[in-house]
Amino acid sequence: MNQRLSQKDLGDPALTLAGFQLWIHGREFPEAEDYYDGNWLRVTAHCAAVGADVWAQGSILMTPDIEQFGAQCELLLQGEGTTAILAPLEPDLRIAIETVDHIGHLRVRVEITPDHLAQSHRMEFDIDQSYLPEIIRSCTVIVEEYSIRGQ
Repeated sequence: MNQRLSQKDLGDPALTLAGFQLWIHGREFPEAEDYYDGNWLRVTAHCAAVGADVWAQGSILMTPDIEQFGAQCELLLQGEGTTAILAPLEPDLRIAIETVDHIGHLRVRVEITPDHLAQSHRMEFDIDQSYLPEIIRSCTVIVEEYSIRGQ
């Protein structure tokens, strides 16, 4: 990032997951209607844990990535899946939520970097299934606001 931003500067995040937050600033190509160019989002991603505070920003995520992640979280909540993965084409961000046991405990692994050629950062968090409805809701709101183009 070129400058140090804070949550105060950015407002409320569009998606929060344990120590991870995501803000969406709009589409990279607002006039594009095709699938590839029309769905890139300009975002700020932040993840913090004890001793670590990592930010990444830019057009590193697409609306279909958010839609797929929300659908996989829905399957986790229903007990029909064991993993939900947010895996954009750009290597700056990856999130995986995995089932730890049969009583609803989950592990979140966030991989985030502002410079994928020179750095890598991974943080893990333990959550339970009670986090999933809000994650699903947030993903739904994002996809409603930035509907998928060129389907």
